[in-house]
Amino acid sequence: MGSAPSSRHAVFAALAGNILVALTKAVAAVWTGSSSMLSEAVHSVVDTGNEVLLLYGMRQARARADAEHPLGYGREFYFWSFIVALLIFALGAGVSIIQGIAHVRAPEPIKDPLVNYVVLALAFLFEGGSWWISLRQFKAAKGSSGFVEGFRRSKDPASFMVLFEDSAALIGILIAAAGTFASSSLDAPVYDGVASIAIGVVLAATAVLLARESKSLLIGEQADARLNQSLLRLAAEQPGVVHANGVITVQLAPDQVVVNLSLEFADELRAPDIERVVLEIEKSVCSTHAEVVAVFIKPQTPQTYREAVKRRESGS
Repeated sequence: MGSAPSSRHAVFAALAGNILVALTKAVAAVWTGSSSMLSEAVHSVVDTGNEVLLLYGMRQARARADAEHPLGYGREFYFWSFIVALLIFALGAGVSIIQGIAHVRAPEPIKDPLVNYVVLALAFLFEGGSWWISLRQFKAAKGSSGFVEGFRRSKDPASFMVLFEDSAALIGILIAAAGTFASSSLDAPVYDGVASIAIGVVLAATAVLLARESKSLLIGEQADARLNQSLLRLAAEQPGVVHANGVITVQLAPDQVVVNLSLEFADELRAPDIERVVLEIEKSVCSTHAEVVAVFIKPQTPQTYREAVKRRESGS
């Protein structure tokens, strides 16, 4: 269990690219004394750590359920995804903005801007390859949905986190190149610090978007509406079920869902008969939807179900 193989491939590709980029940027920052290049180096180091945390979260989410965690460890992936968003904000954006402000207050000229251009071009190449892989993976995951809708509906943080990180990295590289050009051509090193601040703002905006979606998943989102409809249909088709009142689903991980069905059974059914119907429903659901890890069924009349929904929505 855990994230899809395609998501893991995208994370591995991003990890390899960020290691190469971080090393080249760090050497260039030391060589040239560029503030924006240092911000970019910090950004790549943070992204490298983020990919490691995402891979760790994927691994932990596959752990088997036990007595202490009867529904498994799927949400650990969402926890580490939220931590990644916080790190982008605190380390990536924070360090870039602080470094930029310090350089604006005490600007220093870039020693060898050509080195910056060469390193940024290489970084753009490395990041671009990772970005292309993550874009293809995200487009495949979202299907016919738009990018915004696909982002909001996605249950796999790895599918959009890597894409957002790589997009922010490419924008940051362009900003660093612009800052280097303005600083050297206009003989105004203050623009190097301004570029560093701009990179920090881009990272902060990215982190806020990622943290918001990761928090929603960590708290507990319902599964895709198409899955809910399928579950109700499977339950209603089972002999002995008079009416499928409703369903509550909770996404534990990208491929782990808990299901709670409210069903009205035929009045003539006795307890052993209802138990048999419930077992058949569980088999049907789990064989049709491999992501369902647990099914809970509550016998209710439609009126009782509606009253329960009203109480839940009113908070009483």
